[in-house]
Amino acid sequence: MAIQLELGRSPTLRTLVALSAVAGVATAAGFVVNGCARHAVDARPDSSPEGAKRPSNSNAGAASREDVLGLGRVAELAMPAVVSVASTHAAEAQVPNLPFDDPFFRRFFGPGMGPPFSSPHGGGAPRTEHGLGSGVLVAGNVILTNAQVVEGAKTLVVTTQDRRSLDVELAGADPKSDLAVLRIKGDTNGLKFLEFADSDSARLGQVVLAVGNPFGVGETITMGIVSAKGRADLGIADYEDFIQTDAAINPGNSGGALVDLDGRLLGIPTAILSRSGGYMGVGFAIPSNMARPIMQSLLETGQVARSYLGVTIQDVDQDLAQALGLKNVAGVLISDVVAGGPSAKAGLQRGDVVLSIDGKPMNSSGQLRNTVATAGVGKEVEAELWRNGETRKIKVTLAAMPAERQSAGPSATSPSAPTQFGVTLTPLDGTARRQLTLPDSIKNGVLVKDVEPGSKAFEAGIRPGDVIVEVGGSPVTTAEQLTQLWQKSAGSVPILLFRDGHTLYVAAKH
Repeated sequence: MAIQLELGRSPTLRTLVALSAVAGVATAAGFVVNGCARHAVDARPDSSPEGAKRPSNSNAGAASREDVLGLGRVAELAMPAVVSVASTHAAEAQVPNLPFDDPFFRRFFGPGMGPPFSSPHGGGAPRTEHGLGSGVLVAGNVILTNAQVVEGAKTLVVTTQDRRSLDVELAGADPKSDLAVLRIKGDTNGLKFLEFADSDSARLGQVVLAVGNPFGVGETITMGIVSAKGRADLGIADYEDFIQTDAAINPGNSGGALVDLDGRLLGIPTAILSRSGGYMGVGFAIPSNMARPIMQSLLETGQVARSYLGVTIQDVDQDLAQALGLKNVAGVLISDVVAGGPSAKAGLQRGDVVLSIDGKPMNSSGQLRNTVATAGVGKEVEAELWRNGETRKIKVTLAAMPAERQSAGPSATSPSAPTQFGVTLTPLDGTARRQLTLPDSIKNGVLVKDVEPGSKAFEAGIRPGDVIVEVGGSPVTTAEQLTQLWQKSAGSVPILLFRDGHTLYVAAKH
């Protein structure tokens, strides 16, 4: 049962458009993010252990990039290291009539939310679902897969290409990156595994192969190229830095392998962009350089300890770049600095634009977040910044990421007269500060009660409930002061807001 979502129907990116009986997959904003196909019938593969030669870890004799016939050699290296992962899950109460009888329909809608049809089965009796996904052997007893493949599983059975059934245990899962690690408990003699490639060195147009178990039909290999790198902010996982490929990836490929022409693991397929629930030429894989440290952390501690800078960040668009004096649309803007955090101690400031970390250009908030999170707690990184029209470099020692702070709620006080800027404001008295849960770092500001449609404030993206903290770098405490600052400014002006527990910048044009 594929739950199909179509792009462009809702800004929430969670709108249900159609249902199609293909396989048990869930999609968000058109992304098939549950590649683990779940079926109501018992589809476990047979398990008849057979002996196999212990492989060499060397990739000597891997395919020549100029010789298409060498692809067969790459397949011989990669396919034995990719396994099928079968799972069982407790199903909810039965919903009648196919295709709505599919367990994934019940999982999405919940009990009592199915179509108004009578049940030919008597209805209501719980049963067990079976899921199928993929995994890849990356060490003698370690299997790397997607967190979605093992999520909520009561039992897990791993089957190799030569039909050996492996007894495994879950070493750890990290839903924020959609990665999980399984540890083989039994004999590992004769198993083959893949070496990690350097995903940072992958080139656009590079030929890659995707290996997995699509739709549960068995091990399958497809060919494509690296279509793009660094895909982030797609809403698939909390931490995204995907390799995009046009190698055919379908439900069931999730957790398998994306390999280069040396037969090395370049990424873990995790999602596809689709209007139909099936392959449409746009697939995404977690890069090996992101997966490897997460795997190691899960093996060592069962969880992932991420590092952080201690800043609130946002992307830089054309208007902000112009307002901040940047020559190009580049970098990531710091809209707030956590008091006592690593950045505050190092001297980073609100309004700084992070151009690079350790020489690696930062082009999006997602890229900066991933780079910092995987760098390691206690590591010193060098941040290149744009500040007040010039560049500078500051070294920051990263700290462990603390628990997330709660966002602020709405507030309301007595409004003042509308300003020329197009906003009706109220002062930040003690009551408003408490209702908004303003941090101590916000010393001043005015609360936006209303925004006139079509005004400069409206066009800049300012909305009721925002707190205007600065205009053009100058603090604002009254409506009169905001009007004066706005009248004195020209061109594109950066305006600092406090919204939903965080600060951010918008650019307002005269």
